[in-house]
Amino acid sequence: MTLDPEFQVFLGDCRVRVERALDRWLPTEKTQPTRLHSAMRYATLGDGKRVRPVLAYAAGQALGTATEYLDGAACAVELIHAYSLVHDDLPAMDDDDLRRGRATCHRAYDEPTAILVGDALQTLAFRVLCEDEDLRIDAADRLRMIAELARATGSRGMAGGQALDIEATGREIDLAQLENLHIHKTGALILASVRLGALAAGVGKDPRVANLERYAKCVGLAFQVHDDVLDVEGETATLGKTRGKDAAADKATYPSLIGLEAAREMASQLVEDALGNLADFDAAADPLRQIARYIVGRRR
Repeated sequence: MTLDPEFQVFLGDCRVRVERALDRWLPTEKTQPTRLHSAMRYATLGDGKRVRPVLAYAAGQALGTATEYLDGAACAVELIHAYSLVHDDLPAMDDDDLRRGRATCHRAYDEPTAILVGDALQTLAFRVLCEDEDLRIDAADRLRMIAELARATGSRGMAGGQALDIEATGREIDLAQLENLHIHKTGALILASVRLGALAAGVGKDPRVANLERYAKCVGLAFQVHDDVLDVEGETATLGKTRGKDAAADKATYPSLIGLEAAREMASQLVEDALGNLADFDAAADPLRQIARYIVGRRR
């Protein structure tokens, strides 16, 4: 899709910022244990959409905060996302060989190292929220950020969604069950990205945050629906991961339940609903508007 030029600049700036911040927080490859630290950097740095950190930056900006105060929130959600991908790709889970156009972590290194990489990235995310000196908020808001990320990551969030996904594999489930699965597996961390951006802005109790939360819930579901569409009609070289993996694993998807065209329409309607929740925001929320459109226009 063709991106708005101003949004392209915003997207590029956010990706550069979070990459630099991640590079600072991740141990160097020369630090013992070197193989683990090398694998952590391999799994986290480099080519990635960075949707979750961009959402954290955009939410904070929409509430009037400069991006330099949002690096901690952006890093934390991306570290959790990177950990989840490493573990999702393991043979015990999705058994994938490709991620972001290159060998998955357990293929590039080994399975025991990949397990430890996920463990270490998850704990590093919480260390960032505890120690980041650029977070201009009080201790109470730091604790709220830590609690929010813990909820989004655990059994009532992303990990729980993965458990529901495992239970549903090879079984028939209905649309409501599929939505519940993805509200947890994908949507919880996307919602947390927006909430962390608001908390890092020091305005977690601003009434407009409720609108941002509704926006995030729509965007999170749209992201997953479009991912399911891409798994059907995308190309492996473009996706950066194996096409058709869901069908091969007998997983329930939106195209398999409601059809490809209906899934596309569903994603588009979710984006419109997301945009409707930004009606009371000014131009500072334009990156959020562009992200919503980008979600269903991307090819990877």
